[in-house]
Amino acid sequence: MGNTSEDPIDHSRTTRQHAGETMKNGANAPGLVAVAFGVVAMVLGLAAFANGHTTSGLVGIAVAVVVGAAGGIWLYTAHRKVRMHEIRWAREHPNADAPPPTS
Repeated sequence: MGNTSEDPIDHSRTTRQHAGETMKNGANAPGLVAVAFGVVAMVLGLAAFANGHTTSGLVGIAVAVVVGAAGGIWLYTAHRKVRMHEIRWAREHPNADAPPPTS
């Protein structure tokens, strides 16, 4: 089966445009990890607020916002690259059905 990182879209086995993009496109991994760390930091920050540790809570929430936003931007950028690759593929294969621009 093999993974070809050059093409993050699975043209042959799916009719859905971005099915499996997160798993096939390894460039998403840092963004997914950053978003996960952002969620954990948010939970820890809220727990610190609940226990009366205002400074720790502020630090946790600030880290959550920064890391979560960075992860979201990473995922957005990676998805835009996939979309541009998809448009280029459709241009290079004029006989194939071009997927609709739903993302």
